Amino acid sequence: MRLLILTQLAFNVGFFAVLPFLAEHLGTAIGMAGWMVGFVLGLRTFSQQGLFVVGGALADRYGVRPVVLAGCVLRIAGFAWLGYADETWSVIGSVLLIGLAAALFSPAVESEVARQAVVWEESGGGPRTSVLALFTVAGQAGAFVGPLIGALLLAVDYRVVCLAGAGVFVLVLAGHFRLLPQHIPGRERVEVRGGLGGLLRNRRFLALCCAYGAYLLAYNQLYLLLPDEVERATGSQAALAWLFGLSSLLVVAAQLPVTRWVAERLDLRRSMTVGLSLIAAGFVVVAVALPAGWTGGAGLLPAAGFVVLLTVGQMLVAPAARAWVPDLAAERRLGLYTGAMSSVSGLIVLVGSAGTGALMDAGVPGVVPWVVLAVVPAASVLLLPRRRSARP
Repeated sequence: MRLLILTQLAFNVGFFAVLPFLAEHLGTAIGMAGWMVGFVLGLRTFSQQGLFVVGGALADRYGVRPVVLAGCVLRIAGFAWLGYADETWSVIGSVLLIGLAAALFSPAVESEVARQAVVWEESGGGPRTSVLALFTVAGQAGAFVGPLIGALLLAVDYRVVCLAGAGVFVLVLAGHFRLLPQHIPGRERVEVRGGLGGLLRNRRFLALCCAYGAYLLAYNQLYLLLPDEVERATGSQAALAWLFGLSSLLVVAAQLPVTRWVAERLDLRRSMTVGLSLIAAGFVVVAVALPAGWTGGAGLLPAAGFVVLLTVGQMLVAPAARAWVPDLAAERRLGLYTGAMSSVSGLIVLVGSAGTGALMDAGVPGVVPWVVLAVVPAASVLLLPRRRSARP
């Protein structure tokens, strides 16, 4: 469990050193249109989240270790390629490879963490959400350090940022080749075939996937709508790294106490309901403030409010959704179901991000995308399953 949690920390250091600055690089250095930037960002998420179901099924069949190692190799190649990509087809190819890498290693790691969290709960160690919250804290610590490293290296060149991200995953690959066990006790391997049909008939699980997808689409606006708002308010994206840092620091400092407080008072459905509502409120804050046209430090206040509300909502939604999956998954198919939740949500992000980019290019008032994105998480509350447990 300690290795898996440190794995999440290392993954995010490498990943977030590169991703927050991708939209600006695509728009300025390569000259892509706004809709294409949105499509590429959505494609990256879809190639990652959308193929999680494949990575999860492979982890169920072959175990965690080979899938994680293969994903690290692909991530190294993808980051190195992105550093030298200067045409649209090359950018798309590298972004697809980066997403495919995470589609392998992330569901393997996440499903095993969820399984260990259930074991922890059943042995009397405490609620499973506390383990998943610690996993989230490790990821956000990496998400805090990563953009700071990226911002420093960006002063040299975006290619250097990409190669540094690749270097982090070289270290991750070497460490996991040595430390990750060949077989994890209690994890039984199953055939790939036979699990998808039951999954597609599991309406409660699919409803959870759609609600989680609405959250992920909202979170993806940290890379699309937020940079545009920071640029409008300050004339540059220099403050973007600090807003990412604010989000990560909030999670690192508050995730565990928030999770303990919530576990004593709210079930999983109510936790997700409150979280999605807070996320919707974050978009409303910017939408209400935009007509005033504030700039400078005052202009950053609505963006900061959006980041805070989105982050607090994330602290409620993400651990609850992951903790809910083992209750809805078929036996010995936790990798498949963990991956499928990300695949469905990845498809939602792909469509939603392209639509958001199109709105930004359509000449509509700047408030419109923020209003539309506020409706999505608010409406998704209606999709949440009524009962926590519905194990086939």
